Amino acid sequence: MNEPAAGRARLLIVDDNKVNRLLLARNLELQGHSVAAAENGRVALEMLHGERFDLVLLDMEMPEMNGFEMLERMVGDLQLRDLPVIVTSSLEDTGSVVRCIELGAEDYLPKPVNPVLLRARINASLEKKRLRDQQKAMMRRFATPEVAQDLQRSGFALGGKRVRASVMFSDIRGFTPLAESQPPEETIELLNTYYTLMFDAISGHGGIVSQMAGDGLMAIFGAPLALPDHCEAAVRAALEMIDLIRLFNAEQAAAGKPQIRIGVGIASGDMVAGYTGTNERATYTCIGDTVNLASRLEAHTKVAARAILIDGATHADLRGVDVESLGSVEIRGKSQRVDVFAVAAPAQQG
Repeated sequence: MNEPAAGRARLLIVDDNKVNRLLLARNLELQGHSVAAAENGRVALEMLHGERFDLVLLDMEMPEMNGFEMLERMVGDLQLRDLPVIVTSSLEDTGSVVRCIELGAEDYLPKPVNPVLLRARINASLEKKRLRDQQKAMMRRFATPEVAQDLQRSGFALGGKRVRASVMFSDIRGFTPLAESQPPEETIELLNTYYTLMFDAISGHGGIVSQMAGDGLMAIFGAPLALPDHCEAAVRAALEMIDLIRLFNAEQAAAGKPQIRIGVGIASGDMVAGYTGTNERATYTCIGDTVNLASRLEAHTKVAARAILIDGATHADLRGVDVESLGSVEIRGKSQRVDVFAVAAPAQQG
């Protein structure tokens, strides 16, 4: 995206007076901006959802949908709530000004608008938008779209809420000796490829990767956004992960490079999901006995010599997936035996 404060920006004028629209548009175009216009709030909202704009210049008194109503719609729309709005209105009473600012307007300029002041306010608003866009881009880089959306919708606060979801743990078998046997550059390349494949399978089934540590990852299905069929989604994602590893190994073998195998553990049930850490550094994750069980099941795949292990709660909600009961199993770290099921998966090479 271009940085609007540094040059050309796309502006939308919303005013029922055609003369005002034409004169203001001419002034802004002379400043180097691209300008579109709408005669009321309803038309403006349709344009905002169909095109990209950097800033809105909004009149208050209009037919069909006035400026106050448009601001109310924008503040409740995740796509539009951060778009800067400068109100240009003949309403000069304090109550109108306060209401506009409370509804999210960036600034309020009385008509007739001073062109020098308007230019300064537009540049300042565009600079703020540029900084917000940079923050959003950074957030998308280090957080999943679901977490970024949750942050936009509810804001950031340490703590969590109880949810019912499925948790997955996965890692590469024998990763330590593999890393010791090759240059670190090749190990990094291998990990990046591995994560690319795993992320695609997980996100493709509605999950989010919440943690990465070396060759291991943790994924959540059902938080922060609810996922009705989270058990099946997690298992389907695991099956796709195994299949992608199989295809990857075929390419590795053809190139004379090392192949890998993974183990996946999945458990479902109640847990607390939210942001942990500090106000300066935090991550979205989940905690609870269900999470611990998923981790233990992943570790137990080495003992059971199976690629995917799930608990009884996950198995109970599956449809159309072949599973094998391993019976009541003693799991390290669990005081009671656990009903464990192995999901039928294609054999991994390597």
